[in-house]
Amino acid sequence: MIEYKGYTGVIEFDPSIDAFHGRVLGLRDVVTFQGRSLDELRREMAESVEDYLEFCAEVGKDPERPYRGEFLVRTTPELHRAAATEAAASGLSLNAWVEATISNVVNKRPAPRRRGRASHPATEETKPR
Repeated sequence: MIEYKGYTGVIEFDPSIDAFHGRVLGLRDVVTFQGRSLDELRREMAESVEDYLEFCAEVGKDPERPYRGEFLVRTTPELHRAAATEAAASGLSLNAWVEATISNVVNKRPAPRRRGRASHPATEETKPR
């Protein structure tokens, strides 16, 4: 992935043109670029984003920003309840818990830990007798 002015491009190799082809993520409009080297891909992506911004200005349209920092998640009532329970047990709002959980997954860290009493799997020493 490469970035320019907050826009993120993904790249894949296209053997039919013997070059790399990229597209900017998170837009309804299609913004693409291609190149044979990383420097060329960066330059072409920047040019494509600039062309997109100029086009938007010419037609009087606000350019889309790929990510605003908020999104709606639809889920089952059961999963909603379970997530809200986990959040409350962690001492976090549901929004803060979801943000932390997503961040942990994206950054490959363990899930947020609960505050207060630790829950441990039963061992010989802690099993009820």
